[in-house]
Amino acid sequence: MRNLFFLLVFSLLIPVFGQAQNKVKLSSTAQKELKLYEDTLGVLSFLIINDSLPESRFAATRKMILTLKKALKVTNSYQYKFSRLKPISIQYAPDSTFRIFTWQLFVDDNTYHYYGVIQMNSPELKMYPLVDRSAKIEDVQQAVNGPDNWYGVIYYNILKLKDPTGPKYLLFGLDTYSFFKRRKVIDVLTFKDDQVVFGAPVFPKTMNNEGPVNRLLLEYSAETSVKMNWDEAMGMIIYDHLIPFNGTAKSGPVNVPDGTYEGFKIEQGKLAYFDKLETQILDEAPTPTPLNAKKNAIYDRSNPTGKKKVGEN
Repeated sequence: MRNLFFLLVFSLLIPVFGQAQNKVKLSSTAQKELKLYEDTLGVLSFLIINDSLPESRFAATRKMILTLKKALKVTNSYQYKFSRLKPISIQYAPDSTFRIFTWQLFVDDNTYHYYGVIQMNSPELKMYPLVDRSAKIEDVQQAVNGPDNWYGVIYYNILKLKDPTGPKYLLFGLDTYSFFKRRKVIDVLTFKDDQVVFGAPVFPKTMNNEGPVNRLLLEYSAETSVKMNWDEAMGMIIYDHLIPFNGTAKSGPVNVPDGTYEGFKIEQGKLAYFDKLETQILDEAPTPTPLNAKKNAIYDRSNPTGKKKVGEN
């Protein structure tokens, strides 16, 4: 049933090559049309997050996919920011060659589905649906995937890597994963012969992997907060160094940050690894307030926009 649902989603969002976008700015008619679509998308995204019935959330998701597809087919829709559509993360490539829409569907405490689409900034409307197949990806750090076999996350940042072999884009994402564990990833996006490819061996050996790996993955306790992002002040990617922790009888062993950081600097288009960027080591692993089992870990149902947590570091 789940596979049939995903196939339906994919068929609804097949790549669209449409009308030429010769105008630099949106016409007033297009702005009005897109505003109406944005209003509808806002209602649907609210239902996806807040409706108490799983079948209603699925129905709202299906309707949102159809509505977003119609909206993006409007001439010069790339110029419309959808700034009021807070529950959906919209991230732009640093060179404005594309943008990515991603959102999450809460099924139950241990099941989350992700949805997304890449819209290219080109004279002709061109977009790629992203179909979440995370459950079938066995080796997350080494897998190389297409858009129909996507490791689903909510993206919160994009960094361009000027690799000698061509531009690559580092996508920073959050995966709620399960009730007791969260994941953050840095995926690698490239465009080859008009095709989308996720995963490339740009991450060298680190303390936690032998490298090179095609995708960087951190898995950690849902009761902790982990940083993984570009740090403008330091001029590098930094992320928490994780250590094992016993956890609880229900969660089993988990990883938690120890107060130190690892990271990467970009040197001539390549990532250079640095360990122990800070040396403040805690005597004990951090143990923050336990999760509230009644709330979605990303989108607090009492705070429908959820935007702060989507982009948190």
